[in-house]
Amino acid sequence: MLNHKSFGSGPPLVVLHGLFGTLDNWQTLARKWAELYTVILVDQRNHGRSPHFDRMDYNLMAEDLAEFLEAQWIHECFLLGHSMGGKVAMQTALNYPDLVEKLVVVDIAPRAYRRGHDDVFAALRSLNPATVGDRQTADTTMAQYLSDPGVRQFLLKNLARAKEGGFRWRMNLPVIHQDYEKIIGPLDLSAAPYEGPSLFIRGAKSGYVQDDDLPAIEANFPKAKLITVADAGHWVHAEQPDALRELVTTFLG
Repeated sequence: MLNHKSFGSGPPLVVLHGLFGTLDNWQTLARKWAELYTVILVDQRNHGRSPHFDRMDYNLMAEDLAEFLEAQWIHECFLLGHSMGGKVAMQTALNYPDLVEKLVVVDIAPRAYRRGHDDVFAALRSLNPATVGDRQTADTTMAQYLSDPGVRQFLLKNLARAKEGGFRWRMNLPVIHQDYEKIIGPLDLSAAPYEGPSLFIRGAKSGYVQDDDLPAIEANFPKAKLITVADAGHWVHAEQPDALRELVTTFLG
């Protein structure tokens, strides 16, 4: 079953992280939302402390979530996802609409994207975690491929101490790399549109959700509302957490 962490009490709000992320990325906001909701942060397959599988695609990840909700006796929830997690949230709403009372999608559209992580894969694959002495050494090695220290620190959260010494990757890097084209690919839009209330949030400085994406969003999520957050890029929850928290709280009620 998917690894998860829960906060607070009230109606369930399930939050899904993005590619290379973990549930830890959302803990700060989860603690604030916990005043109103039971916030359930989930590690998705091949990420964080969740099980490793030999395949990844959005139908499989939506099925993972549906099985997780059933195991938790959650028959309906508010569902929020960012980036890859937003695609999983959309696919879940399309495939299992009865499970999703309201949908929140942060800075992603239901379409294919161009490759944009080759430098990340190069940096990650440059490391042999088993022989890395410390995180600083790992950071220095990755800096040859990634100049942004914030991105490196985000990725290094995936390093865990190995029992036999050294480190290991928590994420299943080989399968993420193997199925990367599916991760950046389009959703399966063969199901009927999701008729529940939907909020799409994009960062004003991000190019992930364009005006050209609106027809596809509205066709598959006819009750969708799009809001743009000023002074935010793709990482809306990290760059403008208060604005995002207020938007989501107002929408969910």
